[in-house]
Amino acid sequence: MLIITNARILCPDRIIEKGTLCVDNSIIIEVSDQPQSKKHDPHAEIIDAQGGLVMPGLTNTHMHLYSTFARGMSLVGEAPANFVQILERLWWRLDKALTVEDVYLSAVIPLIECVRAGTTTIIDHHASPNFVSGSLSAIQKALSLIPVRASLCYEVSDRDGPEIAREGIEENINFVKAHTSDGMCKGLFGLHASLTLSDKTLADCAQAARNLGVGVHVHTAEDKADVIKAQKEHGVGVVERWENFGVLGSKTVLAHCVHISEHEMDLIARSKTNVVHNPESNMNNAVGCADVIKMLGKGCLVGLGTDGMTSDMFQEAKFAHLIRKHEVRDPRLGFMQAGELLFDNNYKILGNLFEGTLGRIQTGALADLIILGYDPPTPLTRDNFWGHFLYGMNSSLVNTTIINGRVLMKDRVIAGIDEHEICARSRELARKLWTRI
Repeated sequence: MLIITNARILCPDRIIEKGTLCVDNSIIIEVSDQPQSKKHDPHAEIIDAQGGLVMPGLTNTHMHLYSTFARGMSLVGEAPANFVQILERLWWRLDKALTVEDVYLSAVIPLIECVRAGTTTIIDHHASPNFVSGSLSAIQKALSLIPVRASLCYEVSDRDGPEIAREGIEENINFVKAHTSDGMCKGLFGLHASLTLSDKTLADCAQAARNLGVGVHVHTAEDKADVIKAQKEHGVGVVERWENFGVLGSKTVLAHCVHISEHEMDLIARSKTNVVHNPESNMNNAVGCADVIKMLGKGCLVGLGTDGMTSDMFQEAKFAHLIRKHEVRDPRLGFMQAGELLFDNNYKILGNLFEGTLGRIQTGALADLIILGYDPPTPLTRDNFWGHFLYGMNSSLVNTTIINGRVLMKDRVIAGIDEHEICARSRELARKLWTRI
């Protein structure tokens, strides 16, 4: 049993100023406005929050763990001038060079960063064309060391030929089957993007996903090049192509949706398909900005991800808040919508993939919690929490991270791992990978 005392607690309908929270195994069993718990267990672990804010763990609904080794890497030759060149000159060279140990350590590093930043659940999208079979198990091994709640998939693509595409299909199938009853790790069926998928491969993937009863996780209209190719070769938009192949639905995750039509937004809303906005990455790649406000207005479920740019959802939320104001030059827009993406919709998306209640501090909910050393300089209420989050909080304030009832980090220390040794080995592997690219 775990008991958190002397805490300011963010509940769905109020903030408890000085309360107690009790966790048994992975479930919250008590939330009280009393200084002491009514539960008595002489063996309970006690955490004195010292007035810190207890809130639900943050979530990232589109991540690329494998991108870690790109950090600080210099590209030989002319810098990419557009999105397709970024893929060809950076990501498609890096992912081909990944070995089994690279995949493992490039997952461990951002998982550590997730714990430090209070990110307790991720939906990851993986690629390593020369190490396909067993690649998701390598990431699962990293999750065994740093047990963040996660959904994994392998991105199927025709860019490396039919044999590797078939390997990707089999990797998805095998992983999904192995994790149907795993509450901490689930599988989706990964696809790269419309621009790298033939009709045959897409049909095979769609059928396999239907047979498994899972959705797909796919980049969608991230750049205009994706849309132009879909219209030229298939006569439809990207989302329309997904609809034609039957991959839309409440378990499917469409990353980006920067360049989609209003008709496609309607298709997404009617099919209850999940969309993930990745503003920081979109700005970095200069591909544009998804019209999140219009999608929300049409009833689309839009969440927030990082596309591998960071593990820090405090940071990503700030970008989501600011980018819409900048795009339309209207200071009234973006504030509440960014909070809706992170604190409402991400949990709804995850609720379509995982059993149990995430994102709410209430009895019966899963105990994915973080404690922030945040002492508000102005009154903090449930109504103005989002303003405090955007303008006063950041990931460095996270001092404790609890996932599935287990304390992974306390007082900024992650027990059971040697971070210096992990980073030293990561640097060594990254140097070798850079020479292979």
